[in-house]
Amino acid sequence: MDAIRITARLLVILIVFTARGAQQKVQAEENHPVTLFAQTVNNVLTHDFTDDNISFLALDPHTGMVMASHWENVDRPIYSGSLVKPFTALAYGEQHSYQYPTHICRGKASGCWFPRGHGKVNLTSAIAYSCNSYFRMLTANMTATEVSPIAERFGLELPPARSRGIAFVGLNTEWKISPLKLARAYLELANRGNQPGVRQVLDGMAQSAKQGTGTEVDRALRYPDALVKTGTATCTHSRNGAGDGFTIAMAPADQPQILLLVRVHGVPGSQAAKVAGEMLRRIQN
Repeated sequence: MDAIRITARLLVILIVFTARGAQQKVQAEENHPVTLFAQTVNNVLTHDFTDDNISFLALDPHTGMVMASHWENVDRPIYSGSLVKPFTALAYGEQHSYQYPTHICRGKASGCWFPRGHGKVNLTSAIAYSCNSYFRMLTANMTATEVSPIAERFGLELPPARSRGIAFVGLNTEWKISPLKLARAYLELANRGNQPGVRQVLDGMAQSAKQGTGTEVDRALRYPDALVKTGTATCTHSRNGAGDGFTIAMAPADQPQILLLVRVHGVPGSQAAKVAGEMLRRIQN
C-alpha cells in the first residue's frame, strides 16, 4: 500500500509540474507572439535552403528570439574566425581611450589574407575588409584579461586564460563561441551604436556590405542597405574541409528587422556572404 501511495503522489507532482511548464510556455509565447514576418522568414529559409553544407540562424532583433534555424547545435561553441574582431576592437578601445591607430597593410608580408594588401587602413576599413594585418597589429600585446570583460558584457564565452594575440583575430583554434550567443552579441552591438568604439565597428560593417568582403549581400538586395561581417574559420564538420565561411548580416542597417548568421562548409566568408544575400533577397520578395 505504501508503494502505491508514493507512486500516486509522484504522479500528482508530475502532473502539477507539467501543467506549470505548459502555462509558462503559453505565457512566453504570449510575450513574444510569432509575427507574420517571422513565419515568412521560417517558411522561406527552411524550404529553400536545405543544403547540408549550409547552416543558418535567423533572429528577431527586437526580441532576440529565433525565427528560423538550421544548425546542428546552436549552443555548442565553435570557431568563428574573424567574427570575433569587433569585440576584440572594443577590448582594445577600452584600454586605449577608444583611440584607434592607422596601419599600412602590406598583404602577405604583414600577415594578411589579401596578398596585395589593403594599404592604409583604420578600424572602420579594417572591419570592412576583415584585414588580418591590422588586427595582428592591434592585438600584438593583447591578453585574455583585457578581452574577457567585453566578452562577458556581450554574453560571449570567455577566451581561454592562456589566449594571446592572434587568438583575438580569429586565426587559431583557441576561442570558441556558440552560434546563438555570437548572433545575440551582434544584436547587442547594433543596440549600442552610440557607444564609443561601436560606431566605428558598425560603420565598418556598413562599408563591408558596400565595398568590402560582404558586398555579395548588398548586391543581392533590391534596396542595398545592410550591416555585414564575414569570417573564415577552421572547419568543425565531421567531413573536414579547408575551412568554413561565416557571415553575419543585419538589414536594414539603421533599424534591423532580421539578423542572419550563415555558415557554409568549405568556402571563405565572402562566399558565405553570397548565400546570406540570397536568403535576404528571397525573404524580401
